[in-house]
Amino acid sequence: MIECTGLTGRQAKPHLNDLAKLRCEVFREYPYLYDGDARAERKYLASYADSKNVFLVIARSEGNIIGVSTCMPMAQADAAFQAPFVAKDADLDEICYFGESVLLPEFRGCGVGHSFFDLREQWASIRGFTTNAFCAVSRPADHPRQPDGYRPHDPFWTKRGYVRRDDLVAQLNWRELDDDSTEESPHELVFWSKP
Repeated sequence: MIECTGLTGRQAKPHLNDLAKLRCEVFREYPYLYDGDARAERKYLASYADSKNVFLVIARSEGNIIGVSTCMPMAQADAAFQAPFVAKDADLDEICYFGESVLLPEFRGCGVGHSFFDLREQWASIRGFTTNAFCAVSRPADHPRQPDGYRPHDPFWTKRGYVRRDDLVAQLNWRELDDDSTEESPHELVFWSKP
């Protein structure tokens, strides 16, 4: 049985090591192909744990953390995620930013994704946000590293009422797996939003 629990950032503090490892493992997959390390991820997550305005949904199976999903006020999100909204003069205090959702492959298709959205949307609604938004890396349909049988999440997000916003694109740099360069390369992440 899978259990999803909502926690504040501070309540998640004891789980940071597990969450960092999980992020590294899942983001290595296509389409992110992220060559990250747990220490850097833990440092990134530490800012969540220091905030009372961050909400995490943690999924567990038999006591083990198998997934996590996050959200926070866009006004507290990384500047790279704020930038496309700032460029449109949007009120960041009205937007709830849905950060990462990562789930181990063997637990996908069991309804956890819906729980991630249900609990975050409930948290955002209680706090009076008028818009929920998240972004996902954009890859061409013929990307050479796309695995056989890959299915994008677009239909799932559309069924949840989210609309792809090609006018809202964030740019983040990271090093890809098997990249000969030691430098990070830029990646575009397209936002999806729901009023």
